[in-house]
Amino acid sequence: MNWTAVRSIYIFEMFRFFRTVAQSLLAPVISTSLYFVVFGAAIGSRIEQVEGVGYGAFIVPGLIMLTVITQSIANASFGIYFPKFIGTFFELLSAPISFLEIVMGYVGAAATKSLIIGFIILITAYFFVDFSIAHPLAMVAFLLLTTISFALFGFILGIWAGNFEQLQIVPLLIVTPLVFLGGSFYSISMLPPFWQAVSMFNPVVYLISGFRWAFFDTADVPILTSLLAIGLFTGVCLGIIWWIFRTGWRIRQ
Repeated sequence: MNWTAVRSIYIFEMFRFFRTVAQSLLAPVISTSLYFVVFGAAIGSRIEQVEGVGYGAFIVPGLIMLTVITQSIANASFGIYFPKFIGTFFELLSAPISFLEIVMGYVGAAATKSLIIGFIILITAYFFVDFSIAHPLAMVAFLLLTTISFALFGFILGIWAGNFEQLQIVPLLIVTPLVFLGGSFYSISMLPPFWQAVSMFNPVVYLISGFRWAFFDTADVPILTSLLAIGLFTGVCLGIIWWIFRTGWRIRQ
């Protein structure tokens, strides 16, 4: 394992993040604060509790997941697409490093950025609502698994995208709606039986459910099922990335 190469890619990507720290950090924090004002205050005043948890606190895990998932995809996809766009990625391919080291550098940096943003939003949430975390280690573990898995997905998206419009279309039209419909602002148990069954086909439901369990010890689906869903999604993404580098799809054109 060429750790020097991994570290070089990782540090370069992190420096790019800190050069745009205002945009990278302030925008998610402001957006999340607005969600708390609208959903936590306006709607929360009409909904006292959901599954024994105050509504303002109940939406905290969903808001963190919403931001972390979108940021993981955005950071990883742009991180790999921009070198492709300007042609420097082909120099990286010709270097004596493996695809695993390339993926570790880019995905590791994207996951780290999303983790930082996630923890900042967690701290921001304390200014709006009172809540406690029932399982802190499980919360960190779910957050880490989510950032890595969706950073891998973002890496695939960055390889696939042929222009900046394609880079945005999947998160905008597919991922964000899935997160909103995955129980970010409500419990799946609040839905009619038919829509509960439909929601089970949404993979984001399992992520948000497991993450919410870490906070409030309550979940829409069993924790083991959530972990299996994350593991399956991560495995599929790793398999696709392996196939991309093995065949040269979209990277040797």
